[in-house]
Amino acid sequence: MSSFRSAFFFKSVASLADAPASAGEIAFAGRSNTGKSSAINALTGSQLAFVSKTPGRTRLINYYALGTEQFIVDLPGYGYARVPDATRAPWERLLGGYLQTRAPLCGLALVMDVRHPLTELDQRMLGWFYPTGKPVHVLLTKADKLSREAAQKILRRVEAEVAALAPNTSVQLFSSLKKSGLEQAAAVFRAWLEASAPRSVGVAPGGEPNMKTPGKTGGGEIKAPGPKGEISPGQNALRFKASRSGRRSGRRPKSPRASESSRGKRFPWRIF
Repeated sequence: MSSFRSAFFFKSVASLADAPASAGEIAFAGRSNTGKSSAINALTGSQLAFVSKTPGRTRLINYYALGTEQFIVDLPGYGYARVPDATRAPWERLLGGYLQTRAPLCGLALVMDVRHPLTELDQRMLGWFYPTGKPVHVLLTKADKLSREAAQKILRRVEAEVAALAPNTSVQLFSSLKKSGLEQAAAVFRAWLEASAPRSVGVAPGGEPNMKTPGKTGGGEIKAPGPKGEISPGQNALRFKASRSGRRSGRRPKSPRASESSRGKRFPWRIF
């Protein structure tokens, strides 16, 4: 888990236009108060994500750098109703736009409380994200709250149900308090990032590997922002703009099924 242990806070964004250049990202999403921030902190071994007893505190997209233009991305929690509509709408646009158009996104870590898994909103999230063709790994958090037998029973049930909802989904038990499930989760996320890493396409005699991957920056090292949050030259934000036809730039090619299902769709349901 060394790569995750080296994570540090990079920046928060309220718009995709401000998202950093990236070679690969693991996004964490889930209902408010399911232990999403605690899961990130357990994985990284530090208090990066703010943990609050008040649901709905994450209102921006928070980027935690892993040092080589790869990130853990903390998304706003959904399902929290005590938010004014004027505040709710921008969050929905931000989260929906990120999940649908962010090309460096490798996969989604979907956090659920093991005592209340697969709520209606969780199922809608799985169904809405599935057409992207990207994998989902479900963390059934707070597993320490149940007996081993009860937790295993819920795990088997959730595995069976998500197989029908979103076949490209894996599930595991997780406990931030007991630090159980960390290695399993880290292995899944590491495999996603490695699969998205730029590949060498040739080495000149006596030279360095020639890294050429469309849309990627070669996997250069990321340095922490300055004291005022400024970003050094060469770390320009990627910009994603939707054309009037509904097609979006910066997206990887999709299968016909995925394109037909999700092209031009807005987030179809209220999540906060």
